[in-house]
Amino acid sequence: MLLQAGLHVRVGTFLLLLSGPVVAAPQPDARARLFQDGARALAEQRYADAERAYETLRQLSPDVAEVHASLGLSYFQQRKFNEAVPSLRQALKLKPALPNLPVLLAMSLSELGRFDEALPGLQKGFAQSADPAIKRAAGLQLQRAYTGLQRDAQAVDVALQLTRLYPKDPEILYHASRLYANLAFVTLQNLSQAAPDSVWVHLAAGEANESQGMDDGALRDYRAVLALDPRRPGVHFRLGRVLLARSQRATAGSGDEAEALKEFQQELELDPTHANAAYEIGEIHRKAGRLDTAREYFQTALKSYPEFEEALVGLGRTLVVLGKPEAAVALLQKAIAIDAASQVAYYQLAQAYRALGNAAAQEKALAAFEQLKTAASRKDAASLGRREVTEQTIEPKPPRIPNR
Repeated sequence: MLLQAGLHVRVGTFLLLLSGPVVAAPQPDARARLFQDGARALAEQRYADAERAYETLRQLSPDVAEVHASLGLSYFQQRKFNEAVPSLRQALKLKPALPNLPVLLAMSLSELGRFDEALPGLQKGFAQSADPAIKRAAGLQLQRAYTGLQRDAQAVDVALQLTRLYPKDPEILYHASRLYANLAFVTLQNLSQAAPDSVWVHLAAGEANESQGMDDGALRDYRAVLALDPRRPGVHFRLGRVLLARSQRATAGSGDEAEALKEFQQELELDPTHANAAYEIGEIHRKAGRLDTAREYFQTALKSYPEFEEALVGLGRTLVVLGKPEAAVALLQKAIAIDAASQVAYYQLAQAYRALGNAAAQEKALAAFEQLKTAASRKDAASLGRREVTEQTIEPKPPRIPNR
């Protein structure tokens, strides 16, 4: 696992490190003035000035814990971690009850790569701190420490907790993404070394190629899987998805869609409950205008997976064109109940109401569609990962029904 080098932690909260007055008893004017100057410099983020004030105070008041603590904080903020550690240790020795000091010491040790020493303080700070900023800083360093110790599962667990606690924090998301990517890379390396010619290596390579749109590589690896294990579940479906994607990028007449249809049918023969394969077959037939066949396969998909939103929409819009809008309404309403943000479901529901002559319901469905369309255009930030099935879209004209 690659180490997250150079992790920078914002610790402005530690300016509130000391609870109560900096000194417990009155001091001579010179020392009081130095305390005030140091505290002001810390508050104003003039850490070099704070360092000078507290270094002088350390010579004058070597037994005052708060002096060592504030000096350690000054060093920490300047990334002088080697100097911060002894100052913070001395502060804790003099006054173990100083708040937040153990986690600041642990973060300093972590920055120096002394992860074993840092771990207890980081674990406690992340688990117990009620201050969001301290919890965040401790969590980032704890994730780094686990990574450095090659305790990858625990690092991932911390990353998952951090992303739940701070879901919009860009630094948290950045470090989590690096961790996940590194872990995936190392895991695949281990897989390729452990079983270089296995089904699993080809499956992993096929999925990686597919996710990057590298169709030829994906097809090669998926076919290698079937050569090793002809009845491997899900592989004909993945082949079909790659061929279908390639057909949508190619000029007419490539033959990929017909090949994709065969792969989906083979998947369904191996596993009659494979709802995704049945759906894709139905969608290919729907777009080609073979609506009775499309209806049959959409129904097959829904028999195995009744909450399949895309299949509900596909069957609903098919029934509208077949002149059965009453049956379509219930299906489309169910799709909306599953996903209230489905633009296509609302649009098709409007078409069903139009076919029924219900102008008021049609207008209401269209209004919901327009509202969702406007909202979606503001946040195109999209879903993670590739879609597992072909998405229902709004088409300018319904498929033509061939003469039968």
